Amino acid sequence: MKELLLAAEKGKYGVGAFSVANMEMVLGAVSAAEELCSPMILQVAQVRLPHSPLPVFAPLLLAAANNAKVPVAVHFDHGTELSCIEQALQLGFTSVMIDASKYSIEENIRLTRQVKAMADKHGAAVEAEVGQLGSTEDGKADGEAMYSDPKEVRRLYEETGVDSIALSIGNAHGLYKKEPKLNFEILQASKELVAVPLVLHGGSGISDEDFRNCIRHGIRKINVATATFLAVEQAARDYVTHAQHPDYFLLSETMRLGAYENVKRHMLVFGSDGKACV
Repeated sequence: MKELLLAAEKGKYGVGAFSVANMEMVLGAVSAAEELCSPMILQVAQVRLPHSPLPVFAPLLLAAANNAKVPVAVHFDHGTELSCIEQALQLGFTSVMIDASKYSIEENIRLTRQVKAMADKHGAAVEAEVGQLGSTEDGKADGEAMYSDPKEVRRLYEETGVDSIALSIGNAHGLYKKEPKLNFEILQASKELVAVPLVLHGGSGISDEDFRNCIRHGIRKINVATATFLAVEQAARDYVTHAQHPDYFLLSETMRLGAYENVKRHMLVFGSDGKACV
């Protein structure tokens, strides 16, 4: 992930980090990346492990990345338990996220340092977060958004040496109940204070214009989860509803295409198309 984001920083584009949950989503995402010659990050969040257990799902992600015709990183998203993060590292994930944003900045730094030490032993990159989004990663629990303080962003960077930092600028996980109002001043101020790529979570539902503005202001990794899950679900629903004789393998291909279309659309917005061919 680190190499992909540094290349994006140099080229001033965004790299999509697409959450996936099954083989169809993985294959659809990779096919979109290969068609557009785009770098990509495949990721799974800790909250999804009951449905996509790491010992089973990690080999699938890694095989897809290793066999892809374009650079694909494999990322463990929103890790909150050190044991899960360590397991992801042992299984071969190329980057991990420690989400300690709900704690004080001091505790956030302490936990992030621990994860950085763990990841260094495996040659993996680390993402951390400052400020809390207005909902949990699975979109089921709402809370009050806590905007990132650029000074705390700098402090986390300087005291941990992480490879990327996620910000809260009015973005949220899951579906937005109303049009998000992103605070680009926080983003711009943070960008001026740190020398690592910045990350936008809660990409599902943000307008194309705001995506491009985020990229112009320094966002290099953009997480997309809900939009892909919904696209796959809708594709499957449409197929089962209209097929006279539903077939499992046609259903599987339909889900793959649902993921493919959504990933492709976002890559074109992020400007990462063609960047793996340079």
